[in-house]
Amino acid sequence: MADRVTVIGWDGSPLTAAARSALAAATLVAGAAHHLALPEVPAAAERVRLGSVDLAARRIAGHRGTAVVLADGDPGFFGVVRTLRAPEHGLEVEVVPAVSSVAAAFARAGMPWDDAKIVVAHQRTLRRAVNVCRAHPKVAVLTSPGAGPAELALLLDGVHRTFVICEALGTEREQVTVLTSDKAADHAWRDPNVVLVIGGSSAGGWLMGHDTPSVRGWALPGEETDGRTGQDATLRAAQLARLGPRVGDLVWDIGCAGGAFAVEAARFGAAVIAVDADPEACARTEAAARRAGVQLQTVSGRAPHVLERLPEPDVVRVGGGGVPVVTACTDRRPERIVAHAGTRDEAEAVGAALADGGYQVECALLQTVALDPGDFAERSRSVVFLLSGHRT
Repeated sequence: MADRVTVIGWDGSPLTAAARSALAAATLVAGAAHHLALPEVPAAAERVRLGSVDLAARRIAGHRGTAVVLADGDPGFFGVVRTLRAPEHGLEVEVVPAVSSVAAAFARAGMPWDDAKIVVAHQRTLRRAVNVCRAHPKVAVLTSPGAGPAELALLLDGVHRTFVICEALGTEREQVTVLTSDKAADHAWRDPNVVLVIGGSSAGGWLMGHDTPSVRGWALPGEETDGRTGQDATLRAAQLARLGPRVGDLVWDIGCAGGAFAVEAARFGAAVIAVDADPEACARTEAAARRAGVQLQTVSGRAPHVLERLPEPDVVRVGGGGVPVVTACTDRRPERIVAHAGTRDEAEAVGAALADGGYQVECALLQTVALDPGDFAERSRSVVFLLSGHRT
């Protein structure tokens, strides 16, 4: 095993004294081509081109001498340090950091970034990264080949964002481009890069990358979201509990009415597409989202036909449309679906549609009675069948 392993971050600025000292003593240096070309790399040192970090880690583990790994930006921030410290390699490392590429990108844009979400986009995580960009007003995306600005823009179809695309940060080829998301797919970009996806502003707060809801609690009474929805808060709470929307998810809310459920799902950090045949319902949902300070997209159209052009969902709430809409949703294979029905016959039909679509079905009869706290007189009563399907 190497006697000493030092990981050095490089952001294009002159190396620090600590970095130069570690390099001068190195008998093995691993890094990308532009790192290995640095004049501080000893001529006699073994050079390892850093393609696969796992392969490089195995080379370092078998090396007798002093090893240095060069990486762009801060190597402890979505960088090589995690892989090098993995138990299978057994490497203990010292880290000499530099300015992270995310910090550099926001500096080039002249923007604060304590309120930004930061995601890594690979081909396998691209859809979830896009969902974060849908749901949050300021996101930094660390890209990779096949998951760059053009792919982000294509999957954000219908959602307006401003892209700040930072290529080759810290090098002589550095270029910063600002354009709208609908134009990003028309260009060829150098990989990898950092994309700042901006869709609004936030006031910042005390917790990095997180917006604290202004109103405490969830499944709020109707008057705190939209008094015209007519949806029982207890039913909404049960639906949210069954679906469990989270950051990186895309939620379909079909039959959004006044936006009560859509806003709640967005407050959990999920991306939301709210669908309703009534344009006024979409307008009410957008207004509710503005009041709550969340981002969501509305689509006016009649389900199930309008669903054909929507991106793939992770979880779905069916607020209307019955069996045809439920069947259209099962065809898209989200992880979970919830629906409700007013009669047993409707509930049996929806449950059968979920089961036929390959979902494990649960059904419950929910009865809620709102009481006056003064004399416990009944204010209103709601009885509904709640159906939920979990993909098997």
